[in-house]
Amino acid sequence: MNLVIDIGNTGTKATLFDGKVLVRKERLGSADPEAISKFMGSVRISGAIVSSVSVDPSVLLSFLGKTSSRVHHLTWRSRYPFIIDYDTPASLGVDRPAAAAGALVHHPESDILVIDAGSALTIDLISGGAYRGGSISPGLAMRFRALHDFTGRLPLVRKYDSFSFPGKTTEDAIAGGVVTGIVFEINEYIRTFEEKHPRLVTVITGGDGMMIMSRSDKKMFYHPDLVAEGLNFLLETNV
Repeated sequence: MNLVIDIGNTGTKATLFDGKVLVRKERLGSADPEAISKFMGSVRISGAIVSSVSVDPSVLLSFLGKTSSRVHHLTWRSRYPFIIDYDTPASLGVDRPAAAAGALVHHPESDILVIDAGSALTIDLISGGAYRGGSISPGLAMRFRALHDFTGRLPLVRKYDSFSFPGKTTEDAIAGGVVTGIVFEINEYIRTFEEKHPRLVTVITGGDGMMIMSRSDKKMFYHPDLVAEGLNFLLETNV
């Protein structure tokens, strides 16, 4: 059984894979060994991979090294199924090329636009066998929070499943502005990249991925566990 640990900016996701099959996943409160040990339970781990864009995972890696001889810490120096064409690879959040690797698992030998709609909205391009970089902007929750925190009277909108557009209330105006704005933003990214890559495949993941895809008129493939799937693939590639 493979253990995949993805330490993000707002939480830790732990996933178990039996080969390529996702068996169990859980969002954890922290990435400390106690939390990981509780998640693992009595499962015997044959290999583990740790990706972190926030904390130093050295303590966790040391703990995992006692459970398996096949433990990999993902960095930009790891082995990927593509060339990393990025001017500052040491500053690259490894969740981005991990998602790109996951996209290639589902769509091999394709030019792919990878959209991760999580805490941040990241959009990355894989073309010609290389990871070409992309863009980073605030995710939905961050955009709602910014409108509330940097103004005197605008409310913090938490529910945005439905709203009138144009907005007839302040809450609807905020929900429509943020949600519709991010959908229009993504649509334009797709249109722009499709002009240069006519056979481009677009995939989307992240907590807001399904909602965004349902409001877009562009063709996308939704893969909710794209980063974890990419990390599981990279574990086998690197160890």
